[in-house]
Amino acid sequence: MPTFNQLVRKGREVSEKKAKAPALLKGWNSKKRVAINQNSPQKRGVCTAVKTATPKKPNSALRKIARVRLSNGIEVSSYIPGV
Repeated sequence: MPTFNQLVRKGREVSEKKAKAPALLKGWNSKKRVAINQNSPQKRGVCTAVKTATPKKPNSALRKIARVRLSNGIEVSSYIPGV
């Protein structure tokens, strides 16, 4: 625990928040063929594979997941709910 004097001198460092879905924070400029920073909550994608996977140690179930290539060129695993 820092002393009051140490807090006056330096203060507390604000930690940077991590993105929950970093693949959705990237865009693709097809004319210039370069990646850009363009946030979008939804992206179009093409399903490349559908398979089942089991979660890490304390949980056990068959989760249905799909491998999706997004329109910005990034390939991600996405969960298929309700199947």
